Amino acid sequence: MCSVSEIHYRWRSCGGIRSEMPIDIGKLTFEGESTMPVRNGFVAVELRNPAAALHVAVTDNRSEIPVHEHESGQLILALCGAVTCHVPGSIWMVPPGRAVWIPAGVPHHSLATANSRMCFLFVQPNAACLPTQCSTLEITPLVREMILHLADQPYDDSNADEHALRFIQVLLRELEKMSTGGLQLPVSSHPKLKQLQDALTADPSDRTTLAEWGRRIAISERTLARLIVRETGMTFGRWRQQLHLLVALAQLSGGSSVQQVSDALGYESATSFIIMFKKALGTTPARYFDNRTT
Repeated sequence: MCSVSEIHYRWRSCGGIRSEMPIDIGKLTFEGESTMPVRNGFVAVELRNPAAALHVAVTDNRSEIPVHEHESGQLILALCGAVTCHVPGSIWMVPPGRAVWIPAGVPHHSLATANSRMCFLFVQPNAACLPTQCSTLEITPLVREMILHLADQPYDDSNADEHALRFIQVLLRELEKMSTGGLQLPVSSHPKLKQLQDALTADPSDRTTLAEWGRRIAISERTLARLIVRETGMTFGRWRQQLHLLVALAQLSGGSSVQQVSDALGYESATSFIIMFKKALGTTPARYFDNRTT
């Protein structure tokens, strides 16, 4: 565990990685053990090799990492539980079996569900042909096991040997083949929309109509509808449904039942919620998570 005065990270990693995380993340546990230097409240990532991986576990009901950025790209792989990653202009949901890719230099902060287990993969810029924008990736069992193997290696503050470098190169080539997904909620900094977004994020069960929202924020319904499409690329109904999907995935990943999630989102019945979920993601909540059991 870590304290503000002295950072002792419990972790394992391969190939000389220094973990860049803020000093107030005592709710996160890292496997292995090392003491890292602090720079401006963050521990600096210094990759000596093309990539390095790190096991992370959440030990509290709510663990949030404040806004920060990395000089290297970061892949957050959810093993158990879920992670919500906020970047400028969008929110990304990472349920078990998927990962979110955050390119180097992109400010972001993350919120993990209770008792989550994750794996962080840091990749040097230009070491792989990965997306230039944030995106979710479908992770195959092969790539998942390769990332876990890399994270399992004992810490060695030196350049990797030839065998380790070949392994990293194969992992990165496989990672380049992963298909991107769309578990994303576009958000806007427009002051009118921010009021709506903040209110619905705080209370996803709110069923206020677009006309009522227009009156509440002093804008006509038609103008508000056009503004939402212009800023997010979605209609109001589609945006709210996408918000419900992200909230549902986070709560289901954290152990909530379908009935509990349905109630939290304001659906009349669990059946209505399941119909929405299946229409959006092509399967029921139970089958969705069965396919991603780790």
